[in-house]
Amino acid sequence: MRVQYTVNTFDYGFDLPLKPILTILINILLGYYAYTWLTAEDESAVDFQVEIPAQCKKGWLETAEVLEPPSIQAPFSSAIQCYCPANGKLLGRVNPVTPEGIDRVVAKAREAQLEWAKTTYAQRRKVLRTLQKYVLTHQEDIAQAACLDSGKTRVDASFGEILVTADKLAWTIKHGEALLKPEARPTNLLMCYKKNEVRWEPLGVVAAAVSWNYPFHNLLNPLISSLMTGNAMILKCSEQTAWSAQFFISIARGALSACGHSPNLIQLVACWPSTAPHLTSHPGIAQLTFIGSRPVAHHVVRDAAKSLTPVTVELGGKDAAIVLDDVKNLKSCASILMRGVFQSAGQNCVGIERIIATPAVYPKLVEMLEPRIRALRQGDPLQHEEDVDVGAAISDAGFSKLEKLITEAVEQGARLLVGGKRFVNPRAPKGHYFAPTLLVDVTRTMSIANEELFGPVCVIMRASSVSDAIAITNSTPYGLGCSVFGNNQRDLEAVTSGVSVGMVAVNDFAAYYVCGLPFGGVRGSGYGRFGGAEGLRALCNTKSVCVDRFTSLAGTSIPPRLDYVAQVKVEEVGQKAMNGAKMMAWQFAKGIVELGYGTTLRQRVEGIVRLVRNG
Repeated sequence: MRVQYTVNTFDYGFDLPLKPILTILINILLGYYAYTWLTAEDESAVDFQVEIPAQCKKGWLETAEVLEPPSIQAPFSSAIQCYCPANGKLLGRVNPVTPEGIDRVVAKAREAQLEWAKTTYAQRRKVLRTLQKYVLTHQEDIAQAACLDSGKTRVDASFGEILVTADKLAWTIKHGEALLKPEARPTNLLMCYKKNEVRWEPLGVVAAAVSWNYPFHNLLNPLISSLMTGNAMILKCSEQTAWSAQFFISIARGALSACGHSPNLIQLVACWPSTAPHLTSHPGIAQLTFIGSRPVAHHVVRDAAKSLTPVTVELGGKDAAIVLDDVKNLKSCASILMRGVFQSAGQNCVGIERIIATPAVYPKLVEMLEPRIRALRQGDPLQHEEDVDVGAAISDAGFSKLEKLITEAVEQGARLLVGGKRFVNPRAPKGHYFAPTLLVDVTRTMSIANEELFGPVCVIMRASSVSDAIAITNSTPYGLGCSVFGNNQRDLEAVTSGVSVGMVAVNDFAAYYVCGLPFGGVRGSGYGRFGGAEGLRALCNTKSVCVDRFTSLAGTSIPPRLDYVAQVKVEEVGQKAMNGAKMMAWQFAKGIVELGYGTTLRQRVEGIVRLVRNG
């Protein structure tokens, strides 16, 4: 049977043979996809290996040397002495970088960046995919190193080190190019013959000085953005986690090498605080990200100002979790609060430092949380993983302050229900442990309600109303993140709009960190953003470009009435004529303004008339 592919002439007035047209269209599409596939750059991940530290291998912990006492200061040496805070066992010693060494790494990074800036987005994604594959297939090694150097549990490492890094890689691979492509911007009537765009170009060598609480993620997070934006990166790790930083940076450099690029694009600086100003004030650094404490930030920003280096500053906070009376599932809410307070033994920049509950839910929440906090088991997360819920602190340097704040709060009327002091672990007596703590009936005037604790301390405060909860939240100098739990949408929106912070999670904790959103705070929590489109673009030179829309048809020319060259001498035309010419020039300029920016039709018409009369 033969089918005639025609269109009814009654409807269209002509015969249209569809079969040949469809065949041509299909062939064009197939040809296009074939061409795209053949010419596309290979972005597939490359397999590579780096040497796994001996300390991460089975059996090392049983034979490792225990320091007496544990300290990052090595006796009779300038070396950084790295040890496991969960048990005091020596991990190794790292030679600190000197100022001359910093000069050398900046020079190496700059040389490598000149070539990296020429790479395509496909080439950059290939490196990120290679890094992504390694992270996903070596989770155990990465978690082991992070746990050894920071004292956290492997579950905490999975959430705070690996999951968030995997998310940053996936988001940057998927969205990075689109966010960094030139972006068209609107014009106006006077400039209608122009087209405008904004470009985001590499800055050169950027740096990040990061904290110790998440040694893997805090290094990889800024590094991923720097690679996508075409920059070189110098990472200044904390001396507390200098041992694991060497392993983690070797992974990133290995991905570069495996893809045929110079590993010098990434440089690690481990140094004592006295040397750090040489990096933060270095004229070869185009942008600096600092993650740390507020007192140190003052020094960093002051040093960066010497070379006018822009700084993104993230300084932690006093994050509140507001629990409203109509919260739908208090049991689920309590589980989220437990994770928010005790994740990484409370050493979390967006950790929940205050739980603010309204009257009806307050006693229920205290009753629910007390037995759960009392039941938390603390200890060495690698040697006794099966019965440990909360790991160690990075050091015991802050324990006296925590004990003092808790004691003062109790003297002022707070109730200490659980913990409240340092814990000597009989199975790891050289480890640094502060007992999981529950302190209730805390008021906003107490120091413990205003100072960042950075420890496993659950502080619960009572609010009389939604507006009071907002006021309590805003009563500290900090403004990083906030959580709110409830059901009434009007109340939830009131909290979201009313709290003076950089980020809010509704019926959740820190969910904004794994959604590709900008991360950062306000007031005492710092300024600037990393993460999201804003974080990527912060590592770029934002360049405004204005070009002719129709090159051969229209362009800018100075009207004779306004041209400097057209000005004549007084003696040639006389003072009266000169004054008249100047008045006409003024009227002509006035007409341009009225035509371009008049707010009514009449103003614009008057502008045109003024131009004609004085042209």
